[in-house]
Amino acid sequence: MIRFRSVALPFITAAALLVGGCTSEPQSEAETSTPPIDPRRATIALNPELDHLHGLHVDADGSVLAGTHSGLLALAPSGNTTRVGTSDDDLMGLTGVPGTDTLFSSGHPGPSSDAPDPLGLALSSDGGVTWEPRSQVGEVDFHALATDGELLVGVDTSSGLRVSTDDGRTWTPGAPLTTWALAVNAGGVWAATPEGLQLSVDAAVTFTPVAGAPHLDLLAAGRDGALWGIDVDGNAWRSRDGRAWEEFTRVGEVEALTPLDYDTAYAATAQVLHTLR
Repeated sequence: MIRFRSVALPFITAAALLVGGCTSEPQSEAETSTPPIDPRRATIALNPELDHLHGLHVDADGSVLAGTHSGLLALAPSGNTTRVGTSDDDLMGLTGVPGTDTLFSSGHPGPSSDAPDPLGLALSSDGGVTWEPRSQVGEVDFHALATDGELLVGVDTSSGLRVSTDDGRTWTPGAPLTTWALAVNAGGVWAATPEGLQLSVDAAVTFTPVAGAPHLDLLAAGRDGALWGIDVDGNAWRSRDGRAWEEFTRVGEVEALTPLDYDTAYAATAQVLHTLR
């Protein structure tokens, strides 16, 4: 396994030495809010900032889309954020077929909506400009979703995983797994769990641990099937097959992640967008 690490040099300011007449401990890298400068990570401030961030997706023309507490927004390379469509729904779950304009979402109706709560699953075929209710309306709030265009998997917070093979029209039960992030590619269904990364090769019915994988908080697959993840310490990892992982760079605490492919990924908070490449 190849590992690359960037280390910030801790420092103590003169002001810190004078406060209370005692020295202060330098912050460790894990405690600092801004990761050290790294040529493989470009960071831009978002303007205006997002109210909250639940998920990211790269659409057919390479635009980065963000599912937020008040709808879907596009994140421009300049950092400018603009609303996509008119919906102000709280998109608790957001995923899409990698590299396409096909999106799936779940969550709660926004102030302008009279839809049942929770929203169940909604589908957009035009990059989030318009949405149509798909299934489970008024029944399920999927807090995590993942798809490769053939298999769609969602985390139902009340019963575990649900699986669909017809773009979310119908669902079958999956494993009663505790997971906060999912990815689907040709290798199977990948899940970030309290016990570490796990893999299912039977459409999310059963899972087994992936030996040697990093302990991930965020996980997603790109259009080429490559996996990216952010571990519990804020380090970004990538893998072509989910078995061998390369530690790529440190990003710090982020709220969402989406890869374009093995070479490029995006991670974000409500305030900043990191481009990893």
